[in-house]
Amino acid sequence: MSAEKILSEWKKKTFKPIYWLEGEEEYYIDLLMDYAEHHILPESEASFNLTVFYGKDADWAQVINACKRYPMFAEKQVVLLKEAQQMGEIEKLESYVDSPLGTTLFVVGYKGKTLDKRKTLYKTLEKKAEIFKSIKIREEKVGQWITAHVQSRGFTIKPKAVSLLEEHIGNDLNRIVNEIEKLTINLDGVKSIDEHSIEKFIGISKEYNVFELLAAISRKDLARSLKIIQYFDANPKAAPIQMALPALYSHISKVYAVYGMYDKSDKAVGPLFYYNPNSLQQARDIMKNYEYAGVERMLLLLHQYNLKAIGMGDSGTESASLLKEMVVKMLI
Repeated sequence: MSAEKILSEWKKKTFKPIYWLEGEEEYYIDLLMDYAEHHILPESEASFNLTVFYGKDADWAQVINACKRYPMFAEKQVVLLKEAQQMGEIEKLESYVDSPLGTTLFVVGYKGKTLDKRKTLYKTLEKKAEIFKSIKIREEKVGQWITAHVQSRGFTIKPKAVSLLEEHIGNDLNRIVNEIEKLTINLDGVKSIDEHSIEKFIGISKEYNVFELLAAISRKDLARSLKIIQYFDANPKAAPIQMALPALYSHISKVYAVYGMYDKSDKAVGPLFYYNPNSLQQARDIMKNYEYAGVERMLLLLHQYNLKAIGMGDSGTESASLLKEMVVKMLI
């Protein structure tokens, strides 16, 4: 069952006795936990019937005892166990999971990993609870997710603004949502998000970012490339080399893959670049300006300088200098 489906059921006051929320993507676990804590019980009932535990400090016996209590002046109580992955002897919750109380809604957040399926607790959860697996969103889906989330808030967002958020933040959904929230608060009635909004309210430069560096490299524009890298040097948080190199590699490796395709039309190649017209144009520019041997060389340089960036084969050269040196070798 998806997070959206669980929320939909909760809003209709349809509950299962136990919800086990686990996985690497914290956003959906936080979303469900927040709703369970603040929206399932009316405020007048929450003071008596809401209990929140944190795994690091919780004792399994206390959690079970709380779950076995009956609600006061209400039909249901809510017990939350947050950060359950930090709880000792968590397997001992199995006795309650096997025989839950119908008047208790027990929600467990198990972040960053999944419970061992060989454990008795997991096998009992499969029979008695709703298990939600929060999977990290794939790289190629982040842009679509950003667009959909913005639209769900009643706004629209331009493709370049999506690219700026995606490249600057990656697939950290909590950070993406927080930045979008910041934008929607500051837009003051404007319903469209563009690159100017991103620069003004989030601080991601619309001119000096990894997206623009890739565009300059694609055109073999050395002067523009070096200017962007100089900006990175003066503003280390704008695009640290640990962010820039993977972003460049991700795009250029896709260009490399195009050479192995029989059909190189925009329609066939489009899915590789998530149907982003700017990314597709940059791919075409790279193929035109570098050809196969040049693209292969770019990938080798990216690998070489990634090793240098983590200290292998380099005595501590500044990140901006490494990036500048690599780009010069690519373009000349």
